[in-house]
Amino acid sequence: MSINQAMVKSTLSGDTLILTSTKNPHQERTFCLAFVNAPRMKRDGDEPFAFESRDFLRKLVVGKVVQFQVIYNIPLSSNGQLRDYGIVILQDGRILPRLAVADGWLKLRDEAGKNTESDTAKAVLEKLKSAEAEAKADSRGLWAGKGGRIESKYEVPDPKAFAEEWKGKPIDGIVERVLTGDRLIVRLKVNSTEHIQTLVLIAGIRAPSTKRTTADGKEQEAEAFGEEAQFFIEHRLLQRGVLVNILGVSPQGTLVASVMHPNGSIAEFVLREGLARCVDHHSTMLGPEMAKLREAEKHAKNKKIGLFQGHVASKALAGDTEVTVTRVQTADTIYVRSRTGPEKRVNLSSIRQPKPSDPKQAPFQAEAKEFLRKRLIGKHVKMTVDGKKAASDGYEEREVATVMQNAKNVALQLVESGYASVIRHRRDDDDRSPQYDDLLAAEVAAQEEKKGMWSEKPPATKAYVDYSESLQKAKVQASVLQRQKKVPAVVDFVKGASRFTVLIPRENAKLTLVLSCIRAPRSARSATDTSEPFGQEAHDFASRKCMQRDVEIDIEGTDKVGGFIGTLFINRENFSKLLLEEGLATVHAYSAEQSPHGAELFAAEQKAKDARKGLWHDYDPSADAAEKQEDPSSAPTNGTTATAANGTSTPPPPRKLDYREAVITHIDPLTLRLKLQLIGTGTGALEEMMSKFRAFHLSAANKAPLPNPPKAGDYVAARFSEDGSWYRARVRRNDREAKTSEVVYVDYGNEEKLPWAELRALAPQFDARTLKPQAQEAALAYVQWPTAKEYVADAHAYLDERVNGREMVVSVEYTDAKDGGLMHVVLFPKDLDRAVTDSVNADVVAEGLAVVRRVLKGWERQAEGSELLKGLREKEARAKEERVGGWEYGEFGDDEVVDKLR
Repeated sequence: MSINQAMVKSTLSGDTLILTSTKNPHQERTFCLAFVNAPRMKRDGDEPFAFESRDFLRKLVVGKVVQFQVIYNIPLSSNGQLRDYGIVILQDGRILPRLAVADGWLKLRDEAGKNTESDTAKAVLEKLKSAEAEAKADSRGLWAGKGGRIESKYEVPDPKAFAEEWKGKPIDGIVERVLTGDRLIVRLKVNSTEHIQTLVLIAGIRAPSTKRTTADGKEQEAEAFGEEAQFFIEHRLLQRGVLVNILGVSPQGTLVASVMHPNGSIAEFVLREGLARCVDHHSTMLGPEMAKLREAEKHAKNKKIGLFQGHVASKALAGDTEVTVTRVQTADTIYVRSRTGPEKRVNLSSIRQPKPSDPKQAPFQAEAKEFLRKRLIGKHVKMTVDGKKAASDGYEEREVATVMQNAKNVALQLVESGYASVIRHRRDDDDRSPQYDDLLAAEVAAQEEKKGMWSEKPPATKAYVDYSESLQKAKVQASVLQRQKKVPAVVDFVKGASRFTVLIPRENAKLTLVLSCIRAPRSARSATDTSEPFGQEAHDFASRKCMQRDVEIDIEGTDKVGGFIGTLFINRENFSKLLLEEGLATVHAYSAEQSPHGAELFAAEQKAKDARKGLWHDYDPSADAAEKQEDPSSAPTNGTTATAANGTSTPPPPRKLDYREAVITHIDPLTLRLKLQLIGTGTGALEEMMSKFRAFHLSAANKAPLPNPPKAGDYVAARFSEDGSWYRARVRRNDREAKTSEVVYVDYGNEEKLPWAELRALAPQFDARTLKPQAQEAALAYVQWPTAKEYVADAHAYLDERVNGREMVVSVEYTDAKDGGLMHVVLFPKDLDRAVTDSVNADVVAEGLAVVRRVLKGWERQAEGSELLKGLREKEARAKEERVGGWEYGEFGDDEVVDKLR
C-alpha cells in the first residue's frame, strides 16, 4: 500500500480528518483513522470526552503536512462512494491512531479486524490492541471514568450583556468555520466546562463576500477577491487556537472582536494583502488599534494589490501652511488668509456643525460658532489641506483641512465639547481628517457625557434685540450706552470701512455702529455697482482687522436712521486712526474738532499724506492750504446721502428693498414653495418656548391622550416620528377609520400622517395666541417652475441641497394678503453680498430649472427695467444657449419644451 502526502485542513472528530493536496489546496478528501472510534460532537449535546478527543488530534495535525496510508475502504450508504481508512504518520515519525489510542482518546471498534486479511492491517491492529490495554490500565482519557462533559451552546442569549461582561478579558477560542474574510464561527472557551460557538465579526475590516445561496434559493456570485480572502483566513486560522478580545456588538447583535493570531491581529495581515478594507464604524471600539489597521490598508494601496489593484493615490497636497483665521462662518467653516495669498474658505475635515434642520441640534449652532470664534478669530494657526470637494450643485470647489492651534486639532476640540458631529465618509472618500478615528472616539465620549448638542437640555437662548431697526429704540439704548463708555462688543458684520453690525452680549443688543469723525470711501454693493476710489481696499482692510473680533465701543449719539455714532477700539487702539494712517479714510474736520480724539485723528491723516498712502497717493502739499479753506461739512458723512460731482443726489432705487434674515425649514416637493422662519424675536421666543414645551411633555402628569377625536383645523401637540420629540402642529385632515391625522408642524412647515395616539391636546400656554406659528410660506419671485414631474423633482433636489436648513437673506418683494400672506422673495446666501447674480432665484434660472415669468404680475412690473430682471433674463439666455436643465430638448419655444415649462 502506497504512502501519500497531504496537508491537514481540519478535524471533524478525534478519528476523522479533512486532507488537502499539497499541490492544490482546494482539492480535499475525508480520511478516517483505521479500526477506531471517537466520541461524537453533536449539536444536541456532545458525547463525553468528544471535545478532548478531537482537540488531541487537532493540536497534533491541523495545518501540518503529514503522510497517510490507506488500509481499507468502506462504501458510504448515501452515495456509494468509498471512505478511506488508514494511518497517519506525523513529521516526527509518530503514528496515528496508535498515539491517540495510547493516550486514551480513541477506542477500538467492536468489529475491528473481522474482515482484515492483509499483514499490514493485522500488524496495525495488534499494536492498537496493545495500546488500548495500556490506556485502560492507566485510566487515561476516555477510560478515566469521570469528567469529560462540556456544555456547548450555539447562541448567545444577550450579546450586549455578554460583550459588557467580557470586554477587556481575552477569551481562548478555536475557529470552527471561516464564512468569509471577516466572519468566523468561533468556539469561545468561557470556562473548562462551558463553550459557546457563535458568529464573530473581525473588528475593523470588511472583506468581500463569498459565493452563497440566498433565502429564496438563488445563487449569488462571490465578490472580487471574496474567495481569496476566505482562503487566506482559513489557511491561517481554521481550527487554530486564537485569543478573542470582545469589543462590542454590531447593530444586528453579532459579536465584534479582535481575533489574535499567534503573530498578531489577523485583521492587519488580511489588510496588508489587500483582501479587505477598513470600516469606520468599528473605530470607536478599537481605539488606538485602528491606526495600525489603516497603516496596513495603506500598505496594500501603495502596493496596488488585491482590492486596490486599480487604486489611484490622491494627489500629494501641500504640507503645513501658516495662516490667519479672518472669519468664522459656521462651526465647521472658516475663512483664512496666508501672508501672500487671498482669503479663502476652508471646511474643517470630517466634521459637521449642529444641523439647522434638527430641532435638537439647531439651538446649539450659535454656541458652537461662538466656541470656535473665541479660539480662532485673528489667530495664527497651522493648516494642512486633506483634500478638495469638487464644485457641485452651484457650490464652488472648496478645500477640507485640519487646523491646528497650539498643537491641538480644532475640529477635535469641537467634537469633544459636543459642538460638532463626525461625518460618515464613503468607503472611497480619502478626503478626510488624518485623526478621523480620534474624532469618532471623541464623538462617542461627548454623547456618553451628554456634552453640547448631545445634552438633553437646550442651551440658554440669547435673542439679540436690534436697536437700530428704529430711531426711537436707538435713542433709548444710546442713552444707556453713553453712560457706560467703553462697552465690550463683537463685530458681527462689516458693512463698510466705517459701518459695522455690532453685538453687545451683556446687553443682548445688536446695533449698527457708524464711526464718528471720519469719512471712508464707499465700496460697491453689488457686481453692477461701482465703488469709490479705494472703497474696496478700505472695506477689505476693515474686514481683515475687525470681522468677528472682540472690540470696545464708545457711543456718542445716533444718526437719523437709527445708527449709533461712536468710536471702535480694537486691541485698545482707535480703529478710525488705523484707517486714516493707511490713507483709507479722511477726517471730517468739523466733527473731529469737537471730539477728544481729534488730535490723534488729524495726526494720523497727516501721516498718510506724508507717506502718499491710499487716497493721498497723489497728495500735493502745496494745495493743502487751499483745501483747508473748503467747507469741511461739504463732504457727506456716514448716514447721509452721497452726492455726485455735479452736486446732484444719487437717484433712489427703483423699488423698495426689504431685507430680512431667515432659516429655510421646508420645501414643498410638489409646489416648490418654501417654509421659512424669519430670524428675530419670534425665533428667539420659539427656542425658549420649545425648551419649556419639551419639559412639559416629559412630565408624567402631561401624558394624557386627546380626550376626543381631533377636528380639522385643531392645534395639537404632535410627536415627530423621526426624533420622538413633541412640536406644535395643526390638523389638516382626519381618517376616522384608521384613526390617523395628517398634521402640519406650524413652526417648521413639514407635515406627516400620525396615529391619534401620537397626538395630545395643546396646553394654553403654548397655543398660537401665545406665540404665532413661525413657519411662513414664501415663493421665489419673478420665476416660473416647470410642471413636468421629472423637472419638478430636479428643482426640488436642487433647492433642498442649496437652501434647506440654511440661514439666508430674504428680500421680500411682495406679500400677497389674498394668498394667506404668501411672501414673494429673492433669496441670497447669508455670507455673500446681495448682488443679483448671487441670488438663488438667478441660480435656478441659470441651471435651467425655471424660467423668468413671461407675463409679469402687477407688483412684478414695478421691477421692469431693473438690474434684477435684467440679470435674470441674461441667466436664462445663457441657460438656453448651453441647453441645460429644461432646455435640453432644444430651443425654447418648441412645443415639447413649452409644455414642460409652461
